[in-house]
Amino acid sequence: MDTVLKFTSQNQGKDRVFRAAQFACALSTYLLRSNSNKKDLVAKLNSLEAKLNAGRKVFRLGNTVNSIEAAKRSMQLSDRVLSLCLTAANVNRALYFICDNVLWVINAGLIRGLDKQSWSTSASRCYLLSLIISLARDFYVVLQLMVQRAKDKQFRREMMRHLNEGPEVAEAVVPHLDALLFLLLASLKSHPAVALDTLKNICDLFIPLDKLGIYSSNAGTVAFCGLVSSMIGIITYTKPSLSIKP
Repeated sequence: MDTVLKFTSQNQGKDRVFRAAQFACALSTYLLRSNSNKKDLVAKLNSLEAKLNAGRKVFRLGNTVNSIEAAKRSMQLSDRVLSLCLTAANVNRALYFICDNVLWVINAGLIRGLDKQSWSTSASRCYLLSLIISLARDFYVVLQLMVQRAKDKQFRREMMRHLNEGPEVAEAVVPHLDALLFLLLASLKSHPAVALDTLKNICDLFIPLDKLGIYSSNAGTVAFCGLVSSMIGIITYTKPSLSIKP
């Protein structure tokens, strides 16, 4: 088990780099799609994107074990809301990786007779559920941070100073809205790991929503959101201090 976990952990960094390159190719293809002089380049980018996608599926082999182990650990958390959210998210992530592994087997021609579209849809559904639950966890953590921040006397003085500097703003909008926004931004600024994880999950959300037809976006939007989330993934992987815990 330790050998499997070590192997998949090493591949996570490679997968994030490949993912960023894949979405960069997709975004470039979208931007160059109407340029008749770049048809050869577009074809090469499409080919490279497909190869990167295939390579990522190999890197993700065994990630189901990581997700199951993460689910076991999250079940031990004392905070029941965090425990529920993280366990459910990891279970859905494990199911996603199972579907993804089956898709790799189908594409490799190792098994015939399986419905590729059905497995692809199941993978997208599991991915979507894991992201929704992860976002619920992010919002819960943000709410906790805001409550803690609001109890700080020094912060309350800073907030009152901010409101007094622009009273016309406070009067023009819904009462306390400016104070709430100030509290939210201050909480996220003091905990960049939470802000990055929330942004990453929001960006990733566009991918399964588009694949499932729930919220259709153009290829450029999906590629851009995927690239942003991939860059955040690389940053948090190289700088563990910016990775949300637990």
